[in-house]
Amino acid sequence: MRIAAANVHPIWGRPDAGAERVAEWIGRAGAEGVDLLAFGETHLGGYPFWLAMTDGARWNDPDQKRAYAYYLEAAVELAGRQLGIIIEAAAEHRVFTYLGIAERRSGTARGSVYATLVAIDPVHGIVSAHRKVQPTYDERMVWAAGDGNGLRVHAFTGREGETARVGGLNCWENWMPQARLAMYAGGEDIHVSAWPGSVRNTVDITRFVALEGRVFSLAASTILARDDVADDFPLGAQVPTGTWTDGGSAVAAPDGTWLREPLPLEERLVIADIDLARVREERQNLDVTGHYSRADIFGLSVDRRRLGVAELGQEPVSLD
Repeated sequence: MRIAAANVHPIWGRPDAGAERVAEWIGRAGAEGVDLLAFGETHLGGYPFWLAMTDGARWNDPDQKRAYAYYLEAAVELAGRQLGIIIEAAAEHRVFTYLGIAERRSGTARGSVYATLVAIDPVHGIVSAHRKVQPTYDERMVWAAGDGNGLRVHAFTGREGETARVGGLNCWENWMPQARLAMYAGGEDIHVSAWPGSVRNTVDITRFVALEGRVFSLAASTILARDDVADDFPLGAQVPTGTWTDGGSAVAAPDGTWLREPLPLEERLVIADIDLARVREERQNLDVTGHYSRADIFGLSVDRRRLGVAELGQEPVSLD
């Protein structure tokens, strides 16, 4: 089986063009025989880079409000046309795709953004949308907290007929023991971690997850630069030029060795050929949800309900 991470630049804040670019990379992956491709956290829509650069915590600041409104407008909906383009590309090129998006809910809660990791099956389309359960540090100023609905592991079959089980988490969720255990308990063979960028984020946790879960660990990380951001972004004049995040996509084997070390700055697909027998071999001495667990002592319960602020009845309008 062949897996890959897109160590690439986004088109920040321009979801229509960004979706076309993602589809292009899926096409390139398909041409390379890739079975599973992952993109970084909020790759489509964009990561809220400006918060740390422009004193994002200033209360009631008009510039920050305009920046948030711009960001909210650039967020995508799960049933929107941007993801439709990407679903079509995944189907055409037979690539199971994990994509980080800045998501805006349709209908209710349209004023909030979620950091969502979408799993797209080439046959079935979107099979899960995992909203980050705990935004990190300054992310909490622009991202709403998600729920457990998307904490799921999916089976998919590669071009050579072998079936693998894959799950994924956003960024520092990968440091949450309970979230990792939920993924392992789903029977992962491959674990995807989606990052906004930087080798410093992927250099430790990628190998740690591989060793702990005895899984192939695929880290997808974005390269983000000032040139990726449109000139009409309200705080564009206040942010520095140059490259802000350096990528760092990587692949580790189930014994913790690197198949592909974190890659800085170079825009390309980070590809690795994997043998799923390696997973079974490494679980000979450690299986954290099997022979090396104690279900009689420890337990984990995952609430997979899609949470909302209110449950509104569906009764028709009455004029009585």
